[in-house]
Amino acid sequence: MVNSEEKKDQDKKAFAVIETGGKQYRVSEGDIITVEKLEGEHKSGDKIVFDSVLLIDNGEDVSLGEPYLDKHKVTGEFIEEGKGKKVSVMRYRSKSRYFKNKGHRQPYNKVKIVSIE
Repeated sequence: MVNSEEKKDQDKKAFAVIETGGKQYRVSEGDIITVEKLEGEHKSGDKIVFDSVLLIDNGEDVSLGEPYLDKHKVTGEFIEEGKGKKVSVMRYRSKSRYFKNKGHRQPYNKVKIVSIE
């Protein structure tokens, strides 16, 4: 259970909202996020810069982009590339002996947020 003082400290922590892969993520420094596969090849430890920053809150001031903030960026460190859990896609038609089963694993990248500028 979270203490009320700890919750206040978490609320004051600086965060940003970034957009990548058609999705939006709320990130803080030190967070590890799983994003859609990024373009290009990356090795563990490579720096990744997210330029499409929608909002930054440093605990006192809030900067809101229309749609993006021009002078701000979020820097991350590439951790690993992988595939998600298997999703089963099934087609079935009754009374006609029609049954097809396919599987799909969505690729992802794990990124650790290093800094919010």
